[in-house]
Amino acid sequence: MDGQIEKFAKLQDVMLAHGIDLILGLLLIIGGIFAIKYIMKGVRFLLIKLSVKEPVLSTTCNALYIILLAVLISAAMVEVGFDSLVIRRILIIGSLAAVALVLIIRPYIPTLPFKVGQVVKAGSLLGKVESTSLLNTRLRTFDGKIFFVPNSKIINDIVQNYHFTPTRRIKINLAIRYDQDLIKTKEIMAALMIEDPRVNVTPRPVVYVLNLSNGCVELGARCWVPNPKFWKTRCDLMEKIKLRFDAEGIVLARTQVDIHQLPDNGAEDTPGEGIEELEALSSS
Repeated sequence: MDGQIEKFAKLQDVMLAHGIDLILGLLLIIGGIFAIKYIMKGVRFLLIKLSVKEPVLSTTCNALYIILLAVLISAAMVEVGFDSLVIRRILIIGSLAAVALVLIIRPYIPTLPFKVGQVVKAGSLLGKVESTSLLNTRLRTFDGKIFFVPNSKIINDIVQNYHFTPTRRIKINLAIRYDQDLIKTKEIMAALMIEDPRVNVTPRPVVYVLNLSNGCVELGARCWVPNPKFWKTRCDLMEKIKLRFDAEGIVLARTQVDIHQLPDNGAEDTPGEGIEELEALSSS
């Protein structure tokens, strides 16, 4: 009992002597952490605006975070009353070692091929990344379902990132009948893409003749748009093409199937005759 009283007495003496310094040091650390958080957001935003590549961006941000954190801890310890010279030496050595470790090991640490807010397809799941942690990624599909996907599965699987590039190409394939005006059809499709303000001027929108088969002429319209506007632009262009074709009298081709009826001569079929006639028709 006397030992515990003595410990409490020593703690009371320490708090009386250094209590204010400890509180100031704690407040400095708390405020500094929030300040570092906003500083890192600003630095990351600036590097993204400067089109810095992801590996360099992450390494720079991690190194800067370590240095700022070391400066903050050093300032808090000096505020508490520790020897500033010794603290500076220890933190400088520790910071340099940590930065060197990040620069050396960083290329060998696997990273997720996406960021929060991007639309990705991981395995059979297509959705928007809502958050990531050390263990899993939270993915929201477009029908409102939430999936927690292990990061190990994502790293070892094929991932399609729809926002990795700033632009994306729209592909619209359709078919018209052989008796339709091909040149006019191509001009209408190209004009509708050029008139849309969301479509990039370069590369220039084009319309190709893809194939001549199955009783129709297959056409393909191609244009580039900003990635976030891809889906809405594609839907709008298909609607405009259909309405414009209706107004211009251009008829889209329908699926055509030719059925041949074998003549009935009243003779009794012998085994294998029907098969041979069908083969002859299919090869003609």
